[in-house]
Amino acid sequence: MTELQDRLERFETLTAECELIAKLATDSTKREFYLRLGERYRQLAVDIRQAIATTAAA
Repeated sequence: MTELQDRLERFETLTAECELIAKLATDSTKREFYLRLGERYRQLAVDIRQAIATTAAA
């Protein structure tokens, strides 16, 4: 379980970092890239949360 929690924390951190970089980006292409990347990390975090909940329920 600890490994999943570590991954969840890492994906949440990466999401926040991507959002910050997107806010600071002056180039629209880079801004869009980091917004999409942050959204992907956010979805991975959601998937990990679901896996943790499933594991806890079993």
